[in-house]
Amino acid sequence: MHLPRPRGPISAALGTALRGSPHALPSSVLDHAQRPGGFALSDEDLQVSLWICYELSYRGFSDVDEDWETEPSLLAVRAALEKRMLASLRDLTSPPPRATNAPAALKAMIDADDGPGLALYLQRHATAGQFAEFVAHRSIYHLKEADPHSWAIPRISGRAKAALVEIQSDEYGAGRLERMHSELFRAMMRDLGLDDTYGAYLDQVPAVTLAVSNTMSLFGLHRAWTPALLGHLAVFEMTSSLPNRRYGNGLRRLGHGTGTTRFYDEHVEADAVHEQIAMHDLCGGYLEDHPEDTGKLLFGAACALAADNAMAEFLLQRWESGRSALHGVLETDVA
Repeated sequence: MHLPRPRGPISAALGTALRGSPHALPSSVLDHAQRPGGFALSDEDLQVSLWICYELSYRGFSDVDEDWETEPSLLAVRAALEKRMLASLRDLTSPPPRATNAPAALKAMIDADDGPGLALYLQRHATAGQFAEFVAHRSIYHLKEADPHSWAIPRISGRAKAALVEIQSDEYGAGRLERMHSELFRAMMRDLGLDDTYGAYLDQVPAVTLAVSNTMSLFGLHRAWTPALLGHLAVFEMTSSLPNRRYGNGLRRLGHGTGTTRFYDEHVEADAVHEQIAMHDLCGGYLEDHPEDTGKLLFGAACALAADNAMAEFLLQRWESGRSALHGVLETDVA
């Protein structure tokens, strides 16, 4: 994967610098990153810049020296962007509901969520082109599915660790390549005529889509935010089964068979089990040992809902106004 196209002064400066040997970034880059801005989740320059910084800790870029990952001046820029991101996430989320235990608090939070009905739209109304766009958006995360949450494994212990490993083992196909969820997603992309290359649609997705992935990476790459990462994962698992059933039904409505719908069908079954493990063993077990982290865990859960809702709202607004939800035309090899 190559560096994405710049979307503003920060990403332009990063793109220029990262193509050379690691060195101290000009102070102007940090100045731009620290400059107060608007809503961070829709800030194109901020989100693509943050995604670039984070990707250095995942698979990196073919045109970037690996030593950039730990360059102090780049980490300072990343920290400034994260500060703005966290401020917007706090503005976007409500105080967590009062509850006597973690499972009850998470369930209350999900029950109170009245986010956009994206899954229902895809099930009943989406055109083939809109569904392909949705899959292109989701590819930013699903092609590395489970990786951001796996950062928590070495940071927790006991019942919570066992629960997390159980969930992640399923995500990675229990050791079988063809059953890895990221591989199932790639197979679906190919069936839909999409490019299944990692990061293929990075330049076409908007800031709100990058923000979904960046929220996970922010929590995953900072040990202090481990509780938030666990809450984030719990919400992912607890809100997965019904939407994935609707996504699968939407593909069937459009004429696709079990080979194409397997990714979604697998999540309907797997996440019904993961929901209970995530609520009771992962989050419940963690907070039994770390009750002081309840606020952070529930904040992470709220952020999962908020970031996903922001992306869903963007897609629905674009489609309902007759526009594409991507930057540029989506090309597929399906007539």
